[in-house]
Amino acid sequence: MSNEQILKNTNAKLLNEFNASILFDKELYTQDIKASLAHSFMLSKENIISKEEYLQIKDALEQIQKEIQEENFVFSLEHEDIHMAIENRLTVIIGETGKKLHTARSRNDQVVCDFTLYVQEKSLDIQVLLKNLISTFVNMASKHIDTLMPGMTHLQHAQVLNFGYHLLTYANMFKRDYERFQSSYERNNFSPLGSAALAGTPHKINRNTTSEMLNFNAPSSHAMDSVSNRDFALEILFNIATAMMHVSRISEELIMWSSYEFQFIKLSDEYSTTSSIMPQKKNPDVPELLRGKTGRVYGNLFSLFTVMKALPLAYNKDTQEDKEGVFDSVKTINISLKILNEIINTMEVNKNNMANACKVGHLSATDLADYLVDKKNIAFRDAYYITKDVVKYANTLNKDISELNLKELQEASKDLKDIEEEVIMHLDLKTSMNSRTSKGGASTQNTKEQIEEFQKWLNKI
Repeated sequence: MSNEQILKNTNAKLLNEFNASILFDKELYTQDIKASLAHSFMLSKENIISKEEYLQIKDALEQIQKEIQEENFVFSLEHEDIHMAIENRLTVIIGETGKKLHTARSRNDQVVCDFTLYVQEKSLDIQVLLKNLISTFVNMASKHIDTLMPGMTHLQHAQVLNFGYHLLTYANMFKRDYERFQSSYERNNFSPLGSAALAGTPHKINRNTTSEMLNFNAPSSHAMDSVSNRDFALEILFNIATAMMHVSRISEELIMWSSYEFQFIKLSDEYSTTSSIMPQKKNPDVPELLRGKTGRVYGNLFSLFTVMKALPLAYNKDTQEDKEGVFDSVKTINISLKILNEIINTMEVNKNNMANACKVGHLSATDLADYLVDKKNIAFRDAYYITKDVVKYANTLNKDISELNLKELQEASKDLKDIEEEVIMHLDLKTSMNSRTSKGGASTQNTKEQIEEFQKWLNKI
């Protein structure tokens, strides 16, 4: 073989590798076979192929599915993608009849149909995982409606909460994630199959038949939009990225709470590791990994945004780059939600350390200001500065404002010389927490009612 032929063969092989997507889009074999079964049934129903030809195609497709599942199917770069791989095998099994399967469709609508089916199926799977995680947060919250903890802003102690209320914050985040996936599913549940290359087909097909068989709400309404659309893929990537952002936020708090500086919780040994050099250490590696994987799914989202930027209509080969990021993000969110669920289920809560932390930072200071407004008819801004003086005085005594007695309060500010004993009750930490009775507030009663609302919602979906 001449050097020229060797170079030509090498270039051909290189181009095959560059052009082919079979090594990753084989993930779609189930969806491709499902769509092909629906398409071939519709073709026979509309007398475009005979019933006998349909049955031949059906039996062969089911055989191919079994071969792939049992790992007896040979994937080759020569087949380029999963769609051609299955069609080639179909033709090997049943001959010329196999070539009729592609009547009235293009790889353009075939690809987007398979990918839409995949995204829709995975969206439903992720909704189940989110529901399980929300249920875990709600159950854990129900055990801690009286467990005091410092609520923070700017990572500084701010006001007293109960731990159950704090956990419900994440239940609300993941509920929005659930609703986001739910909304996307409904918006994108339209069948592109039958759009063909970009302008439909002259064959007398019935797109309602295939749409119903594939559990879509209806056929899509515009062929060109259908084959060029990847909004559904961007949506699931965005939904996953947002959910993983929420995973990252709770992971950060789990890491902090389990540190010596906080010691609010203890992570299960199953979800933490020891140091390779320091035997006394227990590292929160699993929450750290959850936090880190968020960057990965962000990258997948922006990668597809970049691919889709400025693409002319209709189909372009660029969109072959739409799948790997989605496959990766789906895999990442699935394992992340399962693991986070177990971490929350198995963590131990140190109620005493949380309660002691509430005695640092004058968390009931706002309660003194509110008391002066409500009981002494003092303008809030004036009450604010009076309370500020009390905090300064408490610091000189090395006391928290909740620990001051009546005499000390009176000495703290000339404006408090006539204050009564009842003010002491308002500075109590538990009273402070339970005073937050406005809608959405942090009182134990409010938290209990919010848990009941969540339980109703979980039972309904």
